[in-house]
Amino acid sequence: MKTRLGLIAGNGRFPFLIVEAARELGRPLSVVAIKEEAFPELEEDVRKDGGRIEWIALGQLGKAIEFLKSEGVTEAVMAGQVKHVQIFKDVMPDFTLLSVLAKLKARNTDALISAIAEVMQEQGVALIDSTALLAPLLAGAGVLSARAPSDAERADIEFGYGVADAIAGLDIGQTIVVKDKAVVAVEAMEGTDEVIGRAGHLAGAGSSVVKVAKPNQDMRFDVPVVGLATIRTMKGAGATALSLDAGKALIFDRDAFLAAANEAGIAVIGRAKT
Repeated sequence: MKTRLGLIAGNGRFPFLIVEAARELGRPLSVVAIKEEAFPELEEDVRKDGGRIEWIALGQLGKAIEFLKSEGVTEAVMAGQVKHVQIFKDVMPDFTLLSVLAKLKARNTDALISAIAEVMQEQGVALIDSTALLAPLLAGAGVLSARAPSDAERADIEFGYGVADAIAGLDIGQTIVVKDKAVVAVEAMEGTDEVIGRAGHLAGAGSSVVKVAKPNQDMRFDVPVVGLATIRTMKGAGATALSLDAGKALIFDRDAFLAAANEAGIAVIGRAKT
């Protein structure tokens, strides 16, 4: 009998892909779904093959750990976004989460999730690489679309790397939008699509989107993700080029993603980081 895999599920399609991958590997699954984030349809998908699911409020870290332990889970993955702005809303942290928050010097993403991972490890549940089951979805290096970036787009992208890497290194965000070697918009808590849309409003068409991994990207959580929605948002904002970090960013629905990019004339490249 293969060991039971745990999944802590947030927003988006990422959790569904983990469920599918676990199913293909024959790994039984126990899911902690965050009420404020996870899609309700996740429950039906999890239970389809006898998986078990527990819904928790955002602050119930202790309940999540106890459920996973009761299920015999020793390895778990985090999948799906939990919007950082939630920390400013009416979250009621339980004692376990309060103990984590009390130790933090800053409430940025890395510090918070790293502390949660440490507590889970102490309780016998190890967080593992969230892409371990999804390696085929990782972006490759080089030109991924039918069209390569123009000289002007490539110049903007190259200019953007230094800024994007610095912002990511400060754990502020992982996406910037550049036009004519000027930074138009920087991601903070609002997310990639909102940044792209804002850049379109500010600077109009012809911008390039640079999405990077953090310098010491922990692949257990906060992995850069793009999908069809990214291309649709870029098209609406008039953005014409997208750069991702090869091996460090997930592309959901790759065939449809690239088909949409090609149809919109958007160039997509993967940066091979040394």
